[in-house]
Amino acid sequence: MEEEIYRQSKSKIEDYETIVGRSYIEELKILGDRLSGKIIQNINSTYVGGGVAEILSHLVPLFNQLGVDARWNVIQGSDKFFEVTKKFHNALHGKDEKISPEEFSLFLEINQRNLNELNFFGDILFVHDPQPVALIAKKDEIGRKWVWRCHIDVSNPNQEVWDFLRGFIHDYDAVAFSSPSFSRQIPVSQFLISPSIDPLSDKNKEIPPEAIDSVLAKYGLGQDKPMIVQVSRFDYLKDPIGVINAFERVKRNIDCQLVLAGGTASDDPESEKVLNEVMERAAGNPDIHILLIPPGSDIEINALQRAATIIMQKSLKEGFGLTVSEALWKRKPVIAGAVGGIPLQIQHRFTGLLCYSIEGAVYALRQLLTNPEYAGWLGENGRQHVKQNFLITRQLRDYLLMFLSLYYPGDVVQL
Repeated sequence: MEEEIYRQSKSKIEDYETIVGRSYIEELKILGDRLSGKIIQNINSTYVGGGVAEILSHLVPLFNQLGVDARWNVIQGSDKFFEVTKKFHNALHGKDEKISPEEFSLFLEINQRNLNELNFFGDILFVHDPQPVALIAKKDEIGRKWVWRCHIDVSNPNQEVWDFLRGFIHDYDAVAFSSPSFSRQIPVSQFLISPSIDPLSDKNKEIPPEAIDSVLAKYGLGQDKPMIVQVSRFDYLKDPIGVINAFERVKRNIDCQLVLAGGTASDDPESEKVLNEVMERAAGNPDIHILLIPPGSDIEINALQRAATIIMQKSLKEGFGLTVSEALWKRKPVIAGAVGGIPLQIQHRFTGLLCYSIEGAVYALRQLLTNPEYAGWLGENGRQHVKQNFLITRQLRDYLLMFLSLYYPGDVVQL
């Protein structure tokens, strides 16, 4: 049987006034009032690990503060099920995955088990990503409003997997994508809603210098040389080996250090394998630090990002890549792969630098390490870009408007 999770936010909705203004907060309260009496039931595959769980952990309590009854449940699945859904994830990003008929059958079997065991109590069922997508089969029995939230870049998916999932997606009342480029030709209302960061969370709030020093001491890191940092789940698509290759080439001429910090997720069985390969590749180089950060270590991540000279996110494929917005909010220069939702966050040479290869990453690193004034200018521009576009208050507003539109299909809702 599923578990329900209710989290108390450390921040009050009024606390965001100093960042976005009073009128914005008042608008959120008005929209929340219009959804009074409706239950929003979020369903995904894990409470911890990865961007989806992190975003929900902040959104759910803020919805409730606005008077919207938002709740959060997870589906249950075996290790084999999550191995299959990881293949789905990679295939939707365009990787040539071979998925057998037995694996498709296992996906359906586990979803059927959750259909039988999950308590569907929401007026709006807000289903996140492919793992629970087949729960839409319950719609014929219970009705209500159903929204599928796709956090993955499906602009060039493996056609077999997309065709399989599309059979379920077409039955939803609406689909929300993170970027215009992810949109697909489907006979369902589509919403373009980018993810966001919470500027008042432990991961993003201002912290004193002594807190940063304490974290660096904990992990044996010094500040005697420039620090290049990538924070992300250990995943082939985040290209940690490529980051190491770029770093080693830069270090031949510029003394610096590299920190790869991240964790694993319960619905990503591949991450342990990637971590082991990264540690093996980095072995013997005292200037490469591989840090396995446990869930809930937001202050540690905050401190590492603030201590960084440059932050990288050299993804080969990406859903959105919120670590970019986290870094830009902290006024850090960012070098990132031009994939997924990253180009929405980085306007090349204005709010950061985009790269398309290891050679491009090497060039960008050398440019920023030798020109700290330009690096600082990029970081300041990035901070303002995030403030305007990628804060949690904006995502709250977009979701509230989307939910309301389900009940007023003839109206125009401006997001």
